[in-house]
Amino acid sequence: MRWVRLLFRIFGWLLTPFLAWAASFFGAVAGALLALKLEDPVRGVIVTAVCGGLAGFACLIGWLRFLRRSPEIREVLAVTADGTPDTTDIVAAIDEATTLDEAPPEPSHSDPAGRT
Repeated sequence: MRWVRLLFRIFGWLLTPFLAWAASFFGAVAGALLALKLEDPVRGVIVTAVCGGLAGFACLIGWLRFLRRSPEIREVLAVTADGTPDTTDIVAAIDEATTLDEAPPEPSHSDPAGRT
């Protein structure tokens, strides 16, 4: 169960950049289809790049607005309202592990007379 939770956490962390990448890709494809009608290839490349950038930016803004409005989704994906990873659980687990490592050693088993 721990691995499944970790997998979903990593998926949630990577979802924001993946959505922006996918939207910019499909925006660039749409821009390339529009650029087919242009005679100048430089303008076609510019139209493709602008469409890809606008689509990626619009998708990113929409996704972040959705994350801000849905605390349930943020909790499941382990991200903050701005889409960055929420690492409070990981930091707490690391702190707990280091305090366990620093625990005083258990007394050694020696005989009652003090001989080892």
